[in-house]
Amino acid sequence: MITERSWGKRQFGHRTRLALTPAQVRVMDDQAHAARTTWNLLHDWWTMLSKDKRSLTAADAAIRQARKDLDWLAILPAQAAQAVLKTYVQAWRNCWDGHADAPNFKSRVRCVMSVDIPQGRDLNVVRVHRRWGMVNIPKAGRIRFRWTKDLPVGKRADKENRITGARLVKDALGWHIAFRIQTLQANPQPHRGVEVGIDAGVNLPLALSDGNHFDHGRPARLPDGAADRDKWLTPGEKTKLLHLEQRAAQRKSFHKRGERASNRLRNTYDQIKRLRATATRRAVDWQHKTTTEIAKQYSTVVVEQLTITNMVKSARGTLEEPGRNVAQKAGLNRSISQEAWGRTVTMLTYKLAQRGGTLVKVPAPGTSQRCSACGVTTPGNRKDQATFVCENFDCGFQANADWNAARNILHLYRIGHLAIPAAGRAVVGRARRVKPTAAW
Repeated sequence: MITERSWGKRQFGHRTRLALTPAQVRVMDDQAHAARTTWNLLHDWWTMLSKDKRSLTAADAAIRQARKDLDWLAILPAQAAQAVLKTYVQAWRNCWDGHADAPNFKSRVRCVMSVDIPQGRDLNVVRVHRRWGMVNIPKAGRIRFRWTKDLPVGKRADKENRITGARLVKDALGWHIAFRIQTLQANPQPHRGVEVGIDAGVNLPLALSDGNHFDHGRPARLPDGAADRDKWLTPGEKTKLLHLEQRAAQRKSFHKRGERASNRLRNTYDQIKRLRATATRRAVDWQHKTTTEIAKQYSTVVVEQLTITNMVKSARGTLEEPGRNVAQKAGLNRSISQEAWGRTVTMLTYKLAQRGGTLVKVPAPGTSQRCSACGVTTPGNRKDQATFVCENFDCGFQANADWNAARNILHLYRIGHLAIPAAGRAVVGRARRVKPTAAW
């Protein structure tokens, strides 16, 4: 029997696509532009005033006055404008705490179009069909959305299980709504699965120390060694993307610097963005399914602590000291970025925690060059990208390079050799020290 102490609140998000009419799309675009302008006006007002005159009350009064003076700002709901102020103040707090840079101006081209709905009671979410639901968007009306997950609405909603708010976000595929959900769930029991080490690679996305692996069925690198930039697209989509990129380059040749891009060029860019967004959506879907399967099967997952930003740095060098194999390194950087190892680790962290498991990080140096059978470390052990052959004459161990690295990762955890967390961050996991095995 589960006691009252075994329950806890959980907050998570659920994102789904909206089905908007052309008129509703224009309304949502206008609200997003108004929210971005409100941020910029607030940023100018905040930075121009002296510190002794800055306050939430004065900022709120300034936003109310701006909505009265500028009629097109009033299309943004009042609660959404207050959410902009709350987000802006929190951005400064994150800057003062050293967690982020100072907030700055939001460009119309580079910023993400979004609108916040801070109160869940304004949404009035109902399910009307097996695959569709209806949500109320302030000043836009009732809008359909894809029902892909059971939400706490109607009789299932109460004080502990409810939708607390939402955020409208636009990408290349259209407008989406991200619900903020709060539920009361039983705290997970300790996971009874086994421990496993995981090595993230390019040729083999995820190699496990027990011999299993997870592959998305799309080669990260072509047979000739070149990087496949669009491995998540079908052959027909790749051909279409190539034609669109050629068309964009041809139309851009007639575009002068500083002039506004033509409608045809912008339309071509939009089509390219939609194909890129489709590839990203498929990659994220594969990562979600794969990490869920791993979290269900294993109790402790051990990964390397990788500094991905350093791994994808350019090898171009300088004029005095030019780099070597720049094109090959650029292809490898694209392959690493497409695998999105950091996103995989993030998914594993919270999915393991939901099921009573743990994610642990260990130092990365030497795991790919060390023999998991005898412990000899030498660069010559790696014969190529996928083959590991130990050069120790008394050993001669041969295996897949990624599987060998996964075994080394798990062994580092078992001997208690954990990665030191960065300053100001919590420890990801806690390892228990065990005696080394006979084979290294």
